[in-house]
Amino acid sequence: MNTVKDHIELLAPVGSMESLYAAVQNGANAVYLGGKLFNARKYASNFDNEELKEAVKYAHLRGVKVYVTVNILIDDAEINSVIDYIKFLYEIDIDAVILQDLGLASLIRRIFPSMDIHGSTQMTVNNLWGVKYLEEMGFTRVVLARETPMEEIKHIKDNSSMELEVFIHGALCVSYSGQCLMSSLIGGRSGNRGSCAQPCRMAYSIVDKKGNLLKDWEDKHILSTKDLNTLDYIQQLKEIGVNSLKIEGRMKRPEYVATIVKNYRKVLDIGSHALSKKDKKDTEQIFNREFTKGLIFGDFGQSFISYDRPDNRGILLGKIENVDKYNVSILLEEDIEKGDGIEFILANGKYKGIKSPIDGKKGNLLVVEKPGYLLKESLVYKTSSNRLLKNAKASYEEENIKYPISMKMKIKIGENPILKIVHGDYIVDTIGNFIVEKGERTSLTREKIEKQLLKLGDTNYYLSKLDLDLEQGAFLPVSLLNQLRRDAIEELESKVKNFNHRVSVNEQDYTLLKNHLLDIKSEDDKTNNLLSIKISNIDQYNQLDINRLDRVYLGFYEELEPIVDELRSNNKEVYICTDKILYKDDLEKLDKIIKPLGNKIHGISVSNIGSLKYFKDKYDFKVHGDIGLNVFNSYTVEYLNSIGVHSLTLSPELTLEQIKSINQKVNGSLEVITYGYLPAMITKTCPMALVKGCKNDDECLNCGFAHGYGLKDRKDMTFYMTRNGGFSTIYNSVPLMVIDSMKSILKSGVSISRLDFTLEDKSIKDTQYIYYDYINGFISEAKVKEFIAEFKENTNITKGHFYRGIM
Repeated sequence: MNTVKDHIELLAPVGSMESLYAAVQNGANAVYLGGKLFNARKYASNFDNEELKEAVKYAHLRGVKVYVTVNILIDDAEINSVIDYIKFLYEIDIDAVILQDLGLASLIRRIFPSMDIHGSTQMTVNNLWGVKYLEEMGFTRVVLARETPMEEIKHIKDNSSMELEVFIHGALCVSYSGQCLMSSLIGGRSGNRGSCAQPCRMAYSIVDKKGNLLKDWEDKHILSTKDLNTLDYIQQLKEIGVNSLKIEGRMKRPEYVATIVKNYRKVLDIGSHALSKKDKKDTEQIFNREFTKGLIFGDFGQSFISYDRPDNRGILLGKIENVDKYNVSILLEEDIEKGDGIEFILANGKYKGIKSPIDGKKGNLLVVEKPGYLLKESLVYKTSSNRLLKNAKASYEEENIKYPISMKMKIKIGENPILKIVHGDYIVDTIGNFIVEKGERTSLTREKIEKQLLKLGDTNYYLSKLDLDLEQGAFLPVSLLNQLRRDAIEELESKVKNFNHRVSVNEQDYTLLKNHLLDIKSEDDKTNNLLSIKISNIDQYNQLDINRLDRVYLGFYEELEPIVDELRSNNKEVYICTDKILYKDDLEKLDKIIKPLGNKIHGISVSNIGSLKYFKDKYDFKVHGDIGLNVFNSYTVEYLNSIGVHSLTLSPELTLEQIKSINQKVNGSLEVITYGYLPAMITKTCPMALVKGCKNDDECLNCGFAHGYGLKDRKDMTFYMTRNGGFSTIYNSVPLMVIDSMKSILKSGVSISRLDFTLEDKSIKDTQYIYYDYINGFISEAKVKEFIAEFKENTNITKGHFYRGIM
């Protein structure tokens, strides 16, 4: 039974059974949730298998779809368990699975071809070509990158039949989802594996290239986004034809889910004009880090980032009217009740929260015990409202969703009783497995039968019409009437909850197919000991020794032709390196740069599935898949090889043992990064826009102001950044350097080791020499150790995840 209004879906987050009740009872058309494993909210309560079964039943009986998140990168050792888990989800009739991992997606398409799969926002799909890629792969929906602007969404919708899902409310990632390694690099907790430690919510100081602090930008939450709120912009998304509107918040409390879903339901059903001041205030009160309409609607810089603090604000309660030795008097701008949360801003700028000891009315003074040194006129906030929480909880504690059913009952002496129930398109005929008797002392009446059939209190139905064919003198015990009613309702529910009418899995066929697809083995000898180098500008190119490399990735677009000619004349492989984030106009501009090079280049390196499809469809040269594709297992390698990707850079989050395992299973040319400042974040907003006051993307497209500045954390580690092409890259604080582990890395089976030069303006040739010469056996280990010691005199280094792995 479909309850979607105006053909647009309101999709709610569910982190617990109580949140499920809150979402469904307040008007969600669909919910998304995670099991105990394999999802990107590892620290939510989540659902065990029995709870998942119950959740699907509960939702389906109320016309609500259930999407389950399996939206992390999958390790080879997990793939068998994940596929069995998908089988379980298939059999309990979930409506779709939300995925990030390309290898897993390719397996699901072959093993469970009728199951809907949705592309997670972790896949970084931000253009039409990415959508078309997933459409051809068999996805039924894509969750667009949160940074995708309205005009791009409209272009996608006008040129694709794919279902589009966009975020409309809740917490935002400052980085493009799926392209953030910061939590992983700092502490080994990977966002791609569901364990993000949220370093974006920490305080940073802006420093210049020499490490000098930028005035007024010390200990600010430079990367902490405001919360998304698009209550006033839903009509625009409806007009474009977006299919699903997604609320973030699987880590939030059920009352939050209830409040937010209720208000968006009202906007969808009636319009934003239907929201009262109280509705808007409730939305703010339940949780906010201040609100933004998001990059999707043009917010940027200071309208997007909440740099003063990273946590809940609540609403303004009032100002401090007077402070004495013991008490503080607050002139109230809002009512407050005993037990509500109050937050003060202390004179030192820190925050202090208390529970209100008494009630207070707007316009009056509230006198409470002073929690610290406070200044007169400072603002006071109400951070929680017991009344709001109580009302929100009441909205889902009782069943609000009831559907009318009609019943037709036939009771004839000497025959089996028949109860027919009609509910929309569903029809149930239930025959009692007992015979109607002739009453000797008493007989059934219409009133007595109707009384029993009306007992539907614990179901989602109410009796709207009863047609009774009752033979006079007939008798049945009340217990049998109740049993017949229960049997009929149970049969009706079994039909209603079966949304997808799936064919049962044949265990033998499933096991054979799964084992066949998972059993992949390498068959050819790989070429090892190749060195590739990625450079970001011409100055870096001019420092290279062309004789000490095998492949070059050119990450700039000026004066390309003579450089390409020089490399080709020296028999070196030449690839043009493309950015991780490219929109429609960016792809078209890049196409004009690449086309004149004709057959001079060997190929193009892509870091996004949209770019992969765009260039693969337009050109015949080789395509290399870079780290933005998040190649984390052998099944992703096998899949990308099968569609013609010539070589791949493995995820920098893999350990050496995982790399070895992949190489033992798959063919193809695999590369790992062995030197460089790894990109920790890719952001559409610019951290330096906070300083300059830029109000939109165009003002700092390539202004260069971000270059040479960095973000210093509480441990005095500095993450330098660049701004190019409408996005910022924030790099790790120290470079990856594993020259002393190269023998082990090469033994793992990788074909190519890569040096990435990004922030470097010197010492490039020295680094190139040591790697090339050691890989090729020209120098000793002693020389390598000497080089590392000298290198560390200027900067610390990291071995990345080669040996420590990630959570």
